[in-house]
Amino acid sequence: MKSPIRLEELPFAATLSDFDNESAGFGGLLEIDGDYDRVRFNGVAFAEADASGARFIESAFVGGSFDEGRLRRARFTDVWFEQTRLVAVDVAGAALTDVWFNGCVFAGVPAFTCGLRRVVFRGCKLDSVNFREAALTDVTFDDCVLRDVDLGRAKLERLRFPGCTLSALDFTGATCKNVDLRGARLGERDADGGGSDGAGIKAGFDSLSGVRIDTVQLMTLAPLLAHHLGITVADA
Repeated sequence: MKSPIRLEELPFAATLSDFDNESAGFGGLLEIDGDYDRVRFNGVAFAEADASGARFIESAFVGGSFDEGRLRRARFTDVWFEQTRLVAVDVAGAALTDVWFNGCVFAGVPAFTCGLRRVVFRGCKLDSVNFREAALTDVTFDDCVLRDVDLGRAKLERLRFPGCTLSALDFTGATCKNVDLRGARLGERDADGGGSDGAGIKAGFDSLSGVRIDTVQLMTLAPLLAHHLGITVADA
């Protein structure tokens, strides 16, 4: 399926039914091991909800938020997220297949051991997201900001980062295969609009085999790579 730009482009969009916030679960909350098939969550704010093990199929989240709570081992298949905020919600061990995030914000999200396959992040902000030991396959970050994202010991295959800004990523122990960083800015611009405040990658340089970068990125990374290898660069 071609990556959709709008919810209406999805084949199941016209069949969605609105989530009944009054009657669903206890007090309108999501349920542990619940099943949500072709449901539209429109502007629903979940605070400390526990939907561990729940299954979401051909559904959509438009607006709304997840504040804390648990989505551990939840399953998302053909799910659309648009302008949704996920703050400190635990999604460890969740499985996401054919999922689209559009203009979403992730902050302090534990996502270790997750499985992501054919997932698109478009115009999103990810701050302090923990993908340690996760498996990301055919994942695209398009025009996103990733800050303090932990990819330690993750299995990364066919990842792309066009138009992204990467800051303080940790690749320690990661396995990379066909990871393409070309087109991403490594490091954020200074507050005064000047140069970069860092190289974008803070650790895991020995795990970058299988990563493709462009010439500008190589020049940005060169001092850190030299330091990592114990190379002293001196002109005199």
